[in-house]
Amino acid sequence: MKLYAIWTVPAALGLLQCPVVAQNTPVDLEPTTEADVREHIAILASDDFAGRDPGTIGEIKTLTYLSQQWATAGMVSGTNDADKPWFQPVPLVQSKPVSSSVRILQDGKSLKLNENDILIIGTAPDAAVEGPIVFVGYGTDGEGKVLGDVAGKITLMLYATPEGTEKYPSRDERRAALADAGAAAVLTVVPDSFPWRAVKRSIKRGSYERASDDRQPMITGAVRYDFAEDLLRLGDSSLKAESEAAQNAVVYVGYDTGLTADLSATTAIRRFTSHNVIGKFPGNRPGSGAVMLMGHWDHFGSECRPPEAEDRICNGAVDNASGMAVLTEVAEELGRLGPFDRDIYFMGTTAEERGLLGAYHYADYPAFPLDDIVAAFNLDTTAIAPRGTPVATIGRGETDLDDEIDAISRSLGREVDESLDANEFIKRQDGWAFAAKGVPAFMIGGSFADDALLQKFLRGNYHSPDDETENILDLGGAAEDADLHIALVRYFADTEKYSKE
Repeated sequence: MKLYAIWTVPAALGLLQCPVVAQNTPVDLEPTTEADVREHIAILASDDFAGRDPGTIGEIKTLTYLSQQWATAGMVSGTNDADKPWFQPVPLVQSKPVSSSVRILQDGKSLKLNENDILIIGTAPDAAVEGPIVFVGYGTDGEGKVLGDVAGKITLMLYATPEGTEKYPSRDERRAALADAGAAAVLTVVPDSFPWRAVKRSIKRGSYERASDDRQPMITGAVRYDFAEDLLRLGDSSLKAESEAAQNAVVYVGYDTGLTADLSATTAIRRFTSHNVIGKFPGNRPGSGAVMLMGHWDHFGSECRPPEAEDRICNGAVDNASGMAVLTEVAEELGRLGPFDRDIYFMGTTAEERGLLGAYHYADYPAFPLDDIVAAFNLDTTAIAPRGTPVATIGRGETDLDDEIDAISRSLGREVDESLDANEFIKRQDGWAFAAKGVPAFMIGGSFADDALLQKFLRGNYHSPDDETENILDLGGAAEDADLHIALVRYFADTEKYSKE
């Protein structure tokens, strides 16, 4: 493995250096080793990269490292824009809470509140709204339509989607639809199963939106499940009853609690430009389509815990330095084996942790037509499972490519998990931004096949300072997943083996 050491960092994001392309000679396939993957993770998840937060020195170092590693593998810029080689600008807006005030009234009298019951943040420097509180169930129907009157109202929306649905609009999509319908505020009812401390940490950390996305209510936030239950009981109903009605009714227009709220928030607003990094291996047959591989490079940065914490850096070793490490190993091997018939694009997305923002931006402003993508593969959180773990596919059942993907997995001696269980995460990963626009997009590997190992990570080091390289005990599955993606790309980039209809 060739590591291109980078210790001279440009002073600003706009000065990112374009890497020099290395010429490679195709050789025999070399299996990926755990040591290869670990070396990339150790660099990307080091304190020197400051938690890879968008808009910081961590972004500069990360994009410089990835682009030069990929260029060393033989890639050229994949932006297809001579004025913006390698780095696609993604304009973002960060909103960070400064102060807030919440009053809830019944018959004109203020109710006693615990400061932990409700958390809010504004989408403008000074936001203030007043209006009736209505429970809106899931916020929209399955088509993303708001069925009730929410104009000027404080809406309470369930966090989850209805049971038994896979293609229901995401939480962000439902919130945006409520904003379009005139809701003054959208407060998400957080289930008891989701740690409230994590919700508090997330809101205090602030929210990120694409600068082009103005579909936001004045105030957003979160409400504890028990507190929402108390509010609905004051209105002579219950959260359980209304949730069941929202789940089962053909048309659910919401429930007016009879209460009103007076909300205000002061918020620090920062506008900045982050970047997706994009490279490509040009194919031998222009016009025959492209294969895309992606993973998110970002994490939560160097201030993800309070000032008094011993360790404030969320390094994101598993999430997602591991995915970028595997992606880079795949790039190196494909550079050795190529060229191929189709173009092969590699993308590191920004702000996945903030709502798949970089992926959504690329899907709206692609470097080439999305219809040209024959298959897209996302790599995220790969360093969980050991060697020999079955292969699960996020996106199974959504396209006609399952049989081919399964055959490739089995050809490498991998067992295949044919269940749809992994699709629980389909809207929580960058591939969804592409799948939502009709691109055959998947996340494939062992990490989402072993639920016990996955849950151990999600309930432990996930999104914490403990997600560090030294806490990754086994990279066998990540190495196997690298070899799997090399095989997938070799198949789908070959016009004789796979011809797009």
